[in-house]
Amino acid sequence: MRAATIRDGQIVVADHPDPQPGAGEVLVAVRAAGLNAADLLQKAGFYPAPPGSPADIPGLELAGEVVALGPGATRFAIDDQVMAVVGGGGQAELAVVHERLLLPVPDGMPWEEAGGFPEAYTTAHDALFTQCQLAAGEQLLVHGAAGGVGTAGVQLGVATGARVTATVRDPARRGDVAGLGATVVPPDEFGAAGEFDVVLELVGGPNMTTNLESLAIGGRIAVIGVGAGAAAEIPLHVLMGKRGRIHGSTLRTRPLEGKAAAARAVEKHVLPLVAAGTIRVPIAATFPLADAAAAYERFAAGGKFGKIVITM
Repeated sequence: MRAATIRDGQIVVADHPDPQPGAGEVLVAVRAAGLNAADLLQKAGFYPAPPGSPADIPGLELAGEVVALGPGATRFAIDDQVMAVVGGGGQAELAVVHERLLLPVPDGMPWEEAGGFPEAYTTAHDALFTQCQLAAGEQLLVHGAAGGVGTAGVQLGVATGARVTATVRDPARRGDVAGLGATVVPPDEFGAAGEFDVVLELVGGPNMTTNLESLAIGGRIAVIGVGAGAAAEIPLHVLMGKRGRIHGSTLRTRPLEGKAAAARAVEKHVLPLVAAGTIRVPIAATFPLADAAAAYERFAAGGKFGKIVITM
């Protein structure tokens, strides 16, 4: 099979042996695979794949068709259309996935949207609802809202009946995010828009002081991205006075049980919204596997609305 491959800090397309499914696993012929910030970090040598995932083939999410079943795999059948968050190896023509991590692709969902759905929407749903218990009527703040997880967070917040405020750095993308149902503000003006019950932090350390100052009593902050910096000075007296909570989260390194639980939550609560047309996956650009290096360049350039997806 061919796959996007990390070689000396660069992305090339190379041949690899076809993977074989083990117990409880299925082999997926990948049709589309989303690109995420973690892939750029892995390419740069800062975010190695967890044990059991290919060390040199990036890709945290994929969508495709089941082409083979490992021993004991019974949840899906050959030719079923599926998508999943994976530990790595998604940007390849073939990938092995444990059946408990797979989600069915809703009828009519284009492959590029299915390939860009699992990581962004699982990450956002887990942070907003499993960790922060976002409820209807609460005020949600989404930082970095033009990207994949940001657009997911905005849409999930709107769908649950929250009042959503979003920060977007690029003025050209603010109208796109507003079209998802959010009130959009520049990143340096969000403090005046609180008080926020939940903050989805995708930018990092520079926001944390103002996040706390604009937090409602009993508010919750979920930190799932630190692209602008991982260090922050936390005014603990403000956190105490707000009776606030700060959560941190990643999906990639969770054990199978944790990832499967997150997948089942998305299957139950989010896939019906996709099927109803309430939730969609904005696609900024698609690239064929042969142009995987260009996909990485486009992602790194910023200024996108939604997902960059590699198609097979």
